[in-house]
Amino acid sequence: MSESRPRSLSSSVLPLLLPVLLVLVFALHMRSLPQLLDFKWRYEPAPPDAVARWLVGSARGDGLRLDAHVIAYLALPLFLATGLALHRRTRDRRPLASKVAFALTAIGTIYVGGLFGMWTAFYDGLSHMAASDVDAAARTFAAMSAPRGAFLMTTTLAKLAFVGLALQGLLQWNRDARSRLAAVATFIGCALFLVFWDLDNWMLVGSLCLLAGLAAGGRDEAA
Repeated sequence: MSESRPRSLSSSVLPLLLPVLLVLVFALHMRSLPQLLDFKWRYEPAPPDAVARWLVGSARGDGLRLDAHVIAYLALPLFLATGLALHRRTRDRRPLASKVAFALTAIGTIYVGGLFGMWTAFYDGLSHMAASDVDAAARTFAAMSAPRGAFLMTTTLAKLAFVGLALQGLLQWNRDARSRLAAVATFIGCALFLVFWDLDNWMLVGSLCLLAGLAAGGRDEAA
């Protein structure tokens, strides 16, 4: 086997890890099948007092609280790996557009890190508070997660990662059917993230579309 063969296989398989882990993250947010199938058109945040009652005092010892946000946070390098793989697939035909799209993915990934890091810190910090502080925890959580100020800025800039991936996906479009499938599925997957941000079941569907698009594009590269 030539040296380029395993390299192309790794570049086609590695990007699949991102949507697979995202599927796991959003599946862990679902607590029941009815919740998974309840597709809402607008995000309705959980009441802060309910979140506080669920989290406060739930930590075991001094260790990090392990939840879906931690998985997403640790998966951040895969955003860059996926963006780089798409850049390699598209740079020969559309070099400038590919560079711009990858730059958006890379810039957005920085803010995705801030967003997931913020949620990880929220949940871990609240879980270590005493049960008697649940009212204070609810007020703190409400203030820190309100859609304004620093929270809104970080969330908005994080979306650039999916804007970049969507554009990179479209750049895969070529004459053959497989490249068109890769382009459309990748774009739809990212679009679902952007349109239904914070709606976990929609984003799970988006992750599956992203997985299909990356897999279709990767087959061409490995061929």
